[in-house]
Amino acid sequence: MASSLSSKPFLGASRTDGLSGLCSISSDLRNLSSPSVQFLIRPRTLRKLQVQAAGNTYGNFFRVTTFGESHGGGVGCVIDGCPPRMPLSEADLQGDLDRRRPGQSRITTPRKETDTCRILSGVHEGVTTGTPILVLVPNTDQRGRDYDEMSIAYRPSHADRTYDLKYGVRSVQGGGRSSARETIGRVAAGAVAKKILKAFSGTEVLAYVSQVHKVVLPEESVNHYTLALDQVESNIVRCPDTEYAEKMIAAIDAVRVKGESIGGVVTCIVRNCPPGLGSPVFDKLEAEFAKAVLSLPATKGFEFGSGFAGTFLTGSEHNDEFYLDEQGKIRTKTNRSGGTQGGISNGEIINMRIAFKPTATISVSLTSTHLSLSLSIPPLSHNFDTGIPVYYFQLALLTS
Repeated sequence: MASSLSSKPFLGASRTDGLSGLCSISSDLRNLSSPSVQFLIRPRTLRKLQVQAAGNTYGNFFRVTTFGESHGGGVGCVIDGCPPRMPLSEADLQGDLDRRRPGQSRITTPRKETDTCRILSGVHEGVTTGTPILVLVPNTDQRGRDYDEMSIAYRPSHADRTYDLKYGVRSVQGGGRSSARETIGRVAAGAVAKKILKAFSGTEVLAYVSQVHKVVLPEESVNHYTLALDQVESNIVRCPDTEYAEKMIAAIDAVRVKGESIGGVVTCIVRNCPPGLGSPVFDKLEAEFAKAVLSLPATKGFEFGSGFAGTFLTGSEHNDEFYLDEQGKIRTKTNRSGGTQGGISNGEIINMRIAFKPTATISVSLTSTHLSLSLSIPPLSHNFDTGIPVYYFQLALLTS
């Protein structure tokens, strides 16, 4: 028996034809059967790879899961890992959600939403219970008819086609999970993270627009040690320098009337970050920051510290020399490293920049295809949401 099997391919398996090999296996198993050893042979079919819709949860100790679609019943988040007995109310979240809310100015989406949040669990009599916190923000301005063209054509540079390729189904109205409205859950969770960080270590996170198209704010124009939120919120483009804010608004207005869009850069800083955050090798702090912020919609580039400009310097020019401050603490004279060394925070201000592409939703006719058709889709006049508060709170989530 053994010698007869050794002269054949193992159980009749074929090296060239997987399906015929499966049939041969069944045949050989039957031949090997005896009254005392029985093989149950069931027909086998090859299954396509099943793609799981994961990737909606972020964090380890402080974990956040966002849910909802742009034109569904609502959006929100589930927060797990919040310490108990911490004062928390819907008002604590609402102020930050209002900063993100659409329709605040002529340079953001015209969609009208109140973005009123409700805390459905995890808070009792004004304090957290240590159990999961569920925050829901109902959608009230769904305009599904605005997206009729999506049912017959893929919108250029949107996620329509890739969602189709991955899942075989997609949300036609507003892009579903790929919509920037998903970020409401991040802002709500970030508002909670902000309270924890402030109470634990006095850590502050701030973000502002430092570039719109070709209008670039000089780095020396903003003092990161004294920058305050009211400076950022003093104008609709959220640039702390009044002169450059006006230039940025003018640049946006110039393309907006043509139905076009432009991109920009957001700078974010973290002050009073405790030293020692981050771990070698794959969990470096700047690597974690990069993953966090590049998960935001429309992001296309990331710089940390000196970034790409650091490549124009020599080693002696780029090195951050140490000194003892008046309190006897070890500090660095410069901060080209961006607040880390070896992927671990050093106590200096963390600074980074992220590039946002021009929003793909524009009012200009473009050519698209769907299935075997080639067609021209009409101008799109839909939504893009306010980015600064989202970036701000994504960093708060990571630091928690």
